Amino acid sequence: MRVKGFDTHSLHMQPMLLLTFQAPFSDVERIMAEVVKIAPLRMGRYDSNSYQSAPGIERYRPLEGAAAGAEHEVRRRPEVVEVSFELASDQALATQVIEAIFNAHSYQEPVIRVQPILASRSKGLDDTHNPNRWWNTTGDWKKRAAELIE
Repeated sequence: MRVKGFDTHSLHMQPMLLLTFQAPFSDVERIMAEVVKIAPLRMGRYDSNSYQSAPGIERYRPLEGAAAGAEHEVRRRPEVVEVSFELASDQALATQVIEAIFNAHSYQEPVIRVQPILASRSKGLDDTHNPNRWWNTTGDWKKRAAELIE
């Protein structure tokens, strides 16, 4: 399914791919390091853009032929997260990224999903005086956290 983009006053809504994968928390940095070697995940003046969910519990039961061997009970693995990011709507790029995730992942059958979406990209209008922007309200959360530590 091919979706068509459109513009608003402030944004371009453009066709992209939303790629999502599930992994143990401890795998994520290794996987994402491989992803950004292929796709910088750029969004305007930022790169390495992705989202990681809070840890949850993954449920599965290994069957005959699974690396763990067949089991009767359902396993419940804690500390599994979901990571998502946007890619250009380019099947060759998506293929490279998916292969990188597969090769860096610790699972025999990693959960990887790709969905066509419309994603926002700012037109870069001057909003320096917008009272809702972080620089006009609470300031930079990272700098604030560093000041609290000092």
